[in-house]
Amino acid sequence: MDIELRHLRAFSSVARYRSFSRAAEELLITQPALSRTIAQLENRLSVLLLDRSSRHVELTQTGARFLDHAERVLAALDDALAVVQHSGVLRLGFSWLLPDPWAQRTFSRFEEDTGASVSLSRTDDPVQALRQRTVDIGLVRGDAKVPAGMRTVHLYDEPRVAVCSRDSALTHFTHLEWSDVPHWALVVNTVSGTTGPGAWPDGRRPAQVIETANYDEWLETVAAGRGIGIVPEVAERRTQHPALRFIPLTNAPPSPVHLVHLPDAQRTLIRRFLDAALRSASE
Repeated sequence: MDIELRHLRAFSSVARYRSFSRAAEELLITQPALSRTIAQLENRLSVLLLDRSSRHVELTQTGARFLDHAERVLAALDDALAVVQHSGVLRLGFSWLLPDPWAQRTFSRFEEDTGASVSLSRTDDPVQALRQRTVDIGLVRGDAKVPAGMRTVHLYDEPRVAVCSRDSALTHFTHLEWSDVPHWALVVNTVSGTTGPGAWPDGRRPAQVIETANYDEWLETVAAGRGIGIVPEVAERRTQHPALRFIPLTNAPPSPVHLVHLPDAQRTLIRRFLDAALRSASE
């Protein structure tokens, strides 16, 4: 009987969530692919494991009994892998300022659960670092396009704030309306920035855009008074620069935070890291 681990993991996830859509998200596969995997498992066992007749997915009696055994097999495998991965390293690429306290909670949880460690790699372009396989997983902010073949997991959304030079007229504002941002020259980090002119519809985009190639260049260009910037609010908590001032933004769309990885890289460690990351993001 040709039962594979992917069948057991798929069944366990659907049984845990009672949902094909949530299980597909956890397993980083499409819902149709997950449905096919469950159907393969049931056909090879010649039994019905899941009742799909109601609004919610439910276990059959046979499915409930099988789940106990399947989860013991998966737990035993994870324990065995943890033994050989105790000295393993997961390389996380990020462009600037890891989110807090998410990063600290995730690293601690992952390292305690696996015995492996997280190695941090500061890189202007985490997606390019993934292509070159110098990192195993990348943290990507904003609406950056992820190439086909890479898998993306959404963690959460960060509020945005405006930042300007201490000599800017904007420092006299109590807040800045999102729709008014295009009236100012906008400094953009074209490689790893979270907010560019494409954040506004055609005809309402900033008339003047100053491009920079990394976070440090962006920071100093704003500090020099060349224009204003838009960043996630973590920058306000973590950036100590005497020439900068942060201004609240109203009605600004949030900035998404994603983890991106290649499907064939360190599958077990990445799966365990994603589990820790999503748990931390929900706290």
